[in-house]
Amino acid sequence: MTGDALVARAAAALRDAADSRVPCAPVREILGTHDDIDVAYAVQDHNTVAAVAAGRRICGRKIGVTSKAVMDQIGVDQPDFGTLFVDMEYGDGVEIEAGRLIQPRAEAEVAIVLEHDLDRGEHSFNDIIAATAYALASIEVVDSRIVDWDIRIVDTVADNASCGVYVLGGRPVPLDRVDLRTVAMSMRIDGAEVSTGEGAACLGHPLHAARWLADTMCARGTPLKAGDVVMTGALGPMHPLAGGETVVADLGGLGAVTTRLEPRPEDR
Repeated sequence: MTGDALVARAAAALRDAADSRVPCAPVREILGTHDDIDVAYAVQDHNTVAAVAAGRRICGRKIGVTSKAVMDQIGVDQPDFGTLFVDMEYGDGVEIEAGRLIQPRAEAEVAIVLEHDLDRGEHSFNDIIAATAYALASIEVVDSRIVDWDIRIVDTVADNASCGVYVLGGRPVPLDRVDLRTVAMSMRIDGAEVSTGEGAACLGHPLHAARWLADTMCARGTPLKAGDVVMTGALGPMHPLAGGETVVADLGGLGAVTTRLEPRPEDR
């Protein structure tokens, strides 16, 4: 089977898993590689093109694997990225529908929204600051179409960086009013604290992650645009989320954001 055929087969397995809500085996078994990131992005691109053709609108990108612990866990030395679509986005306090996700896990992070394009190829830290309209507290509910989260770097990249859905806080804060490096994060599920961290946990500063993404997207010929949402990466450990549970993430100067995963019939 050719390389293109293997990419198409892996992409179809992930789409089928998403549609059926039944996770599939690791796609590294289809692709025959554990670490070929270019092949994994080819799978992701295949499904992104299919999603756009079906009418979904891209509204930004997410950055994953931004902590040293996770990099060590899956054997990589750089972050990865996935594509955000409008139908993935929820506003503060909005409930996530039952059955939308397969095996969700919640994490808290800083989101930024761009005011200007980032299309200069190689970007400075100041370029990122100048292009950012504001930052928001956010919750990403990551998900995996791979059974039991049995993932390596190829699996998560192919699976759109394990994107699920994301929730944006309603308090936009200009960068001159908050220090994203020192912002403190506490995430609670049904009132119990399950994760803590700070901005520096995300590649030393959330804007370092955004700078990496800006350069990477330019190199791939799809630069970040004004209006894009950028989910910069988790500030602390992710935590499994069950139907009926409420998540509240407090990010200090960025305020708090909350969501609830609607219970499935079996959770009631």
